[in-house]
Amino acid sequence: MRYREKNLQRTTSGPASLNRFVIWPLLVVLLLGACSSSQVNKEDRESERRKAAESNTALGMEYMDRGQYEVAFGKLKKAIAEDPDYAPGHTVLAVLYERLGEMEMAGKHYKKAYEVDPKDGDVNNNYGIYLCKNGKSGEAVEHFRIALDDPFYSSPEVALANAGSCELGAGNIPEADDYLRQALKFDPAFPDALLTMSRLNYLENSYLRARAFMQRYETTASHTASSLLLAFKIEMSLHDEKAERKYMQALETNFSESEQAAEARRLSGR
Repeated sequence: MRYREKNLQRTTSGPASLNRFVIWPLLVVLLLGACSSSQVNKEDRESERRKAAESNTALGMEYMDRGQYEVAFGKLKKAIAEDPDYAPGHTVLAVLYERLGEMEMAGKHYKKAYEVDPKDGDVNNNYGIYLCKNGKSGEAVEHFRIALDDPFYSSPEVALANAGSCELGAGNIPEADDYLRQALKFDPAFPDALLTMSRLNYLENSYLRARAFMQRYETTASHTASSLLLAFKIEMSLHDEKAERKYMQALETNFSESEQAAEARRLSGR
């Protein structure tokens, strides 16, 4: 024990002490260098994982567009395995789950995308659409509002039109009207907002205004079965038989087997 005490004393005085304090800064430099190198390697690995996630998400979207859902599913699962915090990967996977009818899993991934990137406009808009479809209009509108707070969100008219549509579905007419008008201030020719305004005015028995918005819609987008049925109902309410027949014919020609065509036939007594 005495021997060790003497050795300890020698390290704290005289030349030995000098050697100790000369070596110490060198150790700091070496340790910092090691940490710096480790940090660079970590950042490189994270960058590689993010690139892999981006690449697999892009491929997944391509396969989805082609209807190759099984291959798309594999690519998207690989994307979020590479980078669990890549929000677009979760969002696209959620869209795929929706197409497959697996709504619970879709909701899980929309929510995960929001958790990893809670301020992103696109993430909140997509999550809001999902919530609205599933009867949670209050929560949905909150997410549309968050989307609008994102200074980098490039399409505010989309979130505003979605908020308007969601409020209309919940029966909140004044709120829906306000959101839709805001959307049309950003883009007066935005088809979704024009069509929803037409529907809103039809429900409010303002048939001439409904027609006006429908006519504006027709200059910006092609009709769907749903929009044709709405146009048919508007003209029926206005007692314009010629226009009514025009929309009925369009339904029969393009969507003869649809529920909308069947409803139009029922309303017209055919």
